[in-house]
Amino acid sequence: MFYWVVKAILGPFLHLVFRPWTEGADNVPKQGPAILAGNHLSFADHFFGPLQIRRKVISLGKADYFTGRGIKGFFTRLFFSGVGTVPIDRSGGKASEAALRTGLRVLREGHILGIYPEGTRSPDGRLYKGKTGVARLALEARVPVIPWAMIDTYDMMPPGRPLPKLGIRPGVRFGKPLDFSRYYGMEDDRLVLRAVTDEIMYALMELSGQEYVDKYAASAKVEMERARRAAATGS
Repeated sequence: MFYWVVKAILGPFLHLVFRPWTEGADNVPKQGPAILAGNHLSFADHFFGPLQIRRKVISLGKADYFTGRGIKGFFTRLFFSGVGTVPIDRSGGKASEAALRTGLRVLREGHILGIYPEGTRSPDGRLYKGKTGVARLALEARVPVIPWAMIDTYDMMPPGRPLPKLGIRPGVRFGKPLDFSRYYGMEDDRLVLRAVTDEIMYALMELSGQEYVDKYAASAKVEMERARRAAATGS
């Protein structure tokens, strides 16, 4: 219920101020489970992606969003609960398996599950290699995957910027559903998982027009930070 209250309040305001646009919303099924697999350019994606469709989008978010203290922690929990985020532990190992189980539960309850296969926001606006969790979910739950490309949200609100820039119209493109039924029953095959994930990322690259980088975004962030520190120290 809170999700719809937040959407009813934020939706008209965001439409008035930013005039977001959308293409291909009819590709999202009107009922039944499906995965929305999107690129992740900005914190603003949490606002403008789900805004464009009538169904509730449930996403998996790091547990840190729900454990903060004080006023900031309270409003952070309130926001992520309001946009349909379910907290998960992303530390790896058994935690990753628990996150997978949570995603499967959401899908088996007939919901739309929103996922960012890159695992984190792009550090420079390019599209990075996808993690195979999205493929595991699609094959185990036997659901279609709809590519979900955010447009211009990086320029509007890049990492580190607290508020979005005015004058930039963010957009979202929904691609045709991807059917991976030919791989059902093969969710334990690593090569299959990589092939499925790469097909999803290729569809996102086509929709978004982003340059693709064949490395994980988290690794790229570490490399960029090392380079920044080296430049600062002159070493």
